[in-house]
Amino acid sequence: MDEQTRRRLNQINRDFYRQAAVEFDATRQRAWQGWERMLDAVVLPLQSVLDIGCGNGRLARYLAGRQAQGFTYIGVDNSPKLLAFARCQDPRVKLELLERDVILGALPARSAQLVALFGLLHHVPGADRRRQLLREAASSVLPGGVLALAAWRFYEQERFRRRIAPWQPDIAVEKHDYLLDWRRGERALRYCHYIDDEEHAQLVGAAGLTVIDDYRADGGLNRYTVMRRETAERADPRPAGENTA
Repeated sequence: MDEQTRRRLNQINRDFYRQAAVEFDATRQRAWQGWERMLDAVVLPLQSVLDIGCGNGRLARYLAGRQAQGFTYIGVDNSPKLLAFARCQDPRVKLELLERDVILGALPARSAQLVALFGLLHHVPGADRRRQLLREAASSVLPGGVLALAAWRFYEQERFRRRIAPWQPDIAVEKHDYLLDWRRGERALRYCHYIDDEEHAQLVGAAGLTVIDDYRADGGLNRYTVMRRETAERADPRPAGENTA
């Protein structure tokens, strides 16, 4: 995918979250059911979490309820409106929120025991960039830590296929790229990519970590893969800094 198209698709979603942030936050308060199984692969208590595409930060609130010890939560998102909702009131959580557009640029130089990509990959235009993002995320995992991703399988359900809107003729998208109509509150369009089994395997391969679990959850809407960086491996020299263990 060329850079101009990638930026155009990304701008569709930036406009969407600016327009629909309040309604989106209101519908994104509960934890995903698939997170519970993910924690089976994580050694609790966690000391550090990097949530890429964190939205309103509900993963921080969920994890705070699952362990007694405090931890550092680094949330990264390109929507200032959603980040404004990402406030965890638990004093045990050291919150660091970064407004970064990881769809167009590299991840911030942070490392963590748990690196999560939930609700993000379907918004990343271009197969090459999705694979690159997985490599960057994998390099952010501390040795012995976990990378967890979820791919939204919206196209497999008729209720989402009914929301597909036509593309304008002057834009050249890739296979499985769609415009979805948002129907809560103000109507808006968002760019979403459907990741099929073949591409899912390519993304996991790009990460290059050890797969320890792969499953469907959340009513079958999400396919999760959980991977571990073995302790013998060395992560890229991204500073863990004062925030991480």
